[in-house]
Amino acid sequence: MPFEFVINGRSTRVDVPANMPLLWVIRDVLNLRGTKYGCGMALCGACTVHIDGQATRSCITPVSEAAGKKVTTIEGLSADLSHPVQKAWIELDVPQCGYCQSGQIMSAAALLAKKPRPTDAEVDDAMSGIICRCGTYQRIREAIHRAAQMHAAPARQKASPMKKANKPGETAAMTPHELAANGATGVLSRPEGAAGRAGTPVAPQTTGAVGAATGGAE
Repeated sequence: MPFEFVINGRSTRVDVPANMPLLWVIRDVLNLRGTKYGCGMALCGACTVHIDGQATRSCITPVSEAAGKKVTTIEGLSADLSHPVQKAWIELDVPQCGYCQSGQIMSAAALLAKKPRPTDAEVDDAMSGIICRCGTYQRIREAIHRAAQMHAAPARQKASPMKKANKPGETAAMTPHELAANGATGVLSRPEGAAGRAGTPVAPQTTGAVGAATGGAE
């Protein structure tokens, strides 16, 4: 049976059974492998996608429920890893094995779309159904708060001009987070609370973090 919906901004038509889980349409029919299968019972959250902006477990959602709606997977969150949640995940090197992280990122993005500056309690409530077997929950919470800061940064930058250097040829003093937000350096300083000693230079894009931020290959 044919169904039409928009996925990652593109109109799509699939001819599959009405009760086929959206997860398998995404992975096996449309070949978008970033969304993961974890449990098949909506208990782990690895399969989370957005349907009309709502975080949805695609493993138990029949494709018929997506008909006429907008579906976003990890691949469609941003084309160039520019979404604040993806940038924060990479900056803080959140993943360990990375398998659950597409679900974590999609859930975090849905949360921030509704609550741009969530409290710890709101983060914990929104993310409680997404299981991370590696236990990266503290880094996940920190990255969500960092993403909230990044989202607010453009508004602050418009309101106040960039700091001026004191002398000709002198670089204006900026915090590591300001440097990262403005793309002014290829190296970030590890913020307080992240693994390792504060101020320790780290690569802004580790292979594991970038892979998780895009959903990985499989």
